Amino acid sequence: MSESIVKLVDKLPKDNLTVKSLQALDFLIPGQWTNLVGFENTIRAVTGETDEDMIQQIGDRAVYLFNDKSQGYQTALWLYQTIDSAGSALGTAALANKISENVSFLSFLGNITPKADKAQTIDLSLKVIVELLAFCQINGIPGDSIGDFVGALGDYGGESLMRMAALVCFDGLLPLGPNFILSVGDRLGQMQPSDLKENQAFKTISDLIPGGNPAGKLSFIGESFNSVSGWMGNFVRDHGLTPQLVAHNLSKYVEIADDKLDYVAAFLDMSTNYYEHTGIQTLARRLIERAVAEI
Repeated sequence: MSESIVKLVDKLPKDNLTVKSLQALDFLIPGQWTNLVGFENTIRAVTGETDEDMIQQIGDRAVYLFNDKSQGYQTALWLYQTIDSAGSALGTAALANKISENVSFLSFLGNITPKADKAQTIDLSLKVIVELLAFCQINGIPGDSIGDFVGALGDYGGESLMRMAALVCFDGLLPLGPNFILSVGDRLGQMQPSDLKENQAFKTISDLIPGGNPAGKLSFIGESFNSVSGWMGNFVRDHGLTPQLVAHNLSKYVEIADDKLDYVAAFLDMSTNYYEHTGIQTLARRLIERAVAEI
């Protein structure tokens, strides 16, 4: 069984590099994301409930739903955790003691190599797939429900919207530049199934990706990315986003080198876990909302 949802929410960090990096994106969706930490605190914030007995009932029901393996909550958690751990395993320990109120990592740039464009393309598109699959798991619908997912993106808010904002900024704009949507779409169209089989994240989550064989899965990944590209393009355009604007706001929280944005992206990839962090918050919110509706 996965770790208790209560413990997962209780031990979320209140302030680390992941939190600082997400706070740097508040200018995009001001006031939308609050770093909710603590399960009981989250129940109070989501429901507005103050009665202790009711809070206990909501919490108990939420825990029951999470632990029910016929539901998809534990699978969604595994997806969020897996896609982050694939990119962050290397170097995290070495960087941990550098994280403080004003984080400087310029001295580490010589030890960090940005991902090749192909690897970055696969990782970005797999994060889109994880978001789609987790959405389907949480809502109890088939994993190939692209239309339902794209429709729901327009209603995203809070930690879910922040996760997508971070995806666009940290995995799209910073490493791949302002035309990342077109370049990723083109590269996916030119890829072969063998390219996917070399990627550790793909190998780990492959069984959950619709499509049957690797060629079918690659086709599904391309279709999913193309379906979400409209939303991403609108998000970039509506906020006037550029890599430089993202870097400028990030520099208010973390010291960065503006001329080495692909290195910055590599650093964030290996030293933050924004998918897992906001994913746990999304799961907690959905579980609490469902628990309230069922009580």
